[in-house]
Amino acid sequence: VQLQASGGGLVQAGGSLKLSCAASRRTGNMHSMGWFRQAPGKEREFVAAVSRNGFNTRYADSVKGRFTISKVGARNTVALQMNSLTSEDTAVYYCASNYERLMDTVRVTPNEYQFWGQGTLVTVSS
Repeated sequence: VQLQASGGGLVQAGGSLKLSCAASRRTGNMHSMGWFRQAPGKEREFVAAVSRNGFNTRYADSVKGRFTISKVGARNTVALQMNSLTSEDTAVYYCASNYERLMDTVRVTPNEYQFWGQGTLVTVSS
């Protein structure tokens, strides 16, 4: 499975962006998916994740209430709606997916994911 992330760009503080991540083939509802980010000089960190059935979600405390993750369409696409962006959100954002046996599993650490996208840069100007 190859993942293609898109939607990054330059936005002013307080603005919004929506990231999308599409799988190269239909994963149906068999994969949980997540978003991670990595700022310059920092380690990759968890942002948000959703279960394979799309019903369970988890968020990093730093984005809770501002970001929303959702599965879209045939569930081989995941979106990340980002609102009230700050300069602290500037990073390369990566999507990831993992085949799940259980419907409601949500994963929050990078080494739990099998497949990764190439990353999309989000820059928030203050």
